Amino acid sequence: MKILVLGGTWFLGRAVAQAALDRGWSVDAFNRGRSGSAPDGTREIHGDRTVREDLVRLALQGPWDAVVDTSASELAPRDVLAGARALEPVARKYVYISTVNAYRGWPNEPLTESSELLGAPADADVNYGRLPANWDGPDWYYGRQKAGAERAAKEAFGASRVSILRPGVILGPGEYVGRLPWWLQRASKGGAILAPGVPNKAIQPVDVRDVAAFALDQAASSSGGEFNVTAPLDHETMSGFLGACVDATGGAGELVWAPDDLLVAHGVQQWTELPLWRTHAGVWNVDSSGAQAAGLRCRPLAETVRDTWEWMQSGGVPVEHPRWAEHGISPEKEAAILAELGF
Repeated sequence: MKILVLGGTWFLGRAVAQAALDRGWSVDAFNRGRSGSAPDGTREIHGDRTVREDLVRLALQGPWDAVVDTSASELAPRDVLAGARALEPVARKYVYISTVNAYRGWPNEPLTESSELLGAPADADVNYGRLPANWDGPDWYYGRQKAGAERAAKEAFGASRVSILRPGVILGPGEYVGRLPWWLQRASKGGAILAPGVPNKAIQPVDVRDVAAFALDQAASSSGGEFNVTAPLDHETMSGFLGACVDATGGAGELVWAPDDLLVAHGVQQWTELPLWRTHAGVWNVDSSGAQAAGLRCRPLAETVRDTWEWMQSGGVPVEHPRWAEHGISPEKEAAILAELGF
């Protein structure tokens, strides 16, 4: 196999490139060359996906068996469309990494691949779906952009030559968002640790390396498809996850569980102040049985936790990203809630 990774230097893109090299594949990576680096053995092609001349120059470097698009999170659908059209004559397959945000019902409703997608045309610009400043309803802007980009990939290549992957939360070594790293850093400090919700709450994070492996399986597949890419519904619990964080960092911390209503009463920001905690009914109710039937294998979450801590301890530094600073509750706020719980 000879593949082109759009990206290849960050988190998932780098994991895809490395996994492909490990399979003995030939890997090209197209990126701007501004942050991170592709794995040794990758041929890097520098350019901007929003510049037509760069896309024309890129297409001349083909052909490829497949394109794996890992770098479109901030691109408008029309930019994805332009890139896919430029690459369609020189690539057999297109694997587009989307998100569960593309569903109208996320995070409020359980999801399957047949759930309704948000509306956005394949040629939408970056302003499509922007919400007014005083909007207090669902924030569908990002999801609309991603749903439009999915349509762009299929319009350029045809549905039979496109695999759409819709992950939820991706964790693992190299994570730049900061969810798992924050919990690991907090666990390493020991003492009473504020744990959100109920211990047996099912959660569905997926390891970045497992997403990468599944993306490559789809790159090699002769057919297209749409797949939710999360861990199985019964794979892990919040208690198992946080317990693994405590164990990986030395076991000095004690988890103190706070019910949802108490956290809400204290104004704890869901999803960010206590990462992975959210009370919405659908956030951890995503059916990924289709991906599992197609070959997705999810390692134990404790392995993801341990490997991420080892990466951090060995000097691993993620690509800088503004979302990192969004995560984590202040020590003062945590202490106030712990005091109310008697700790």
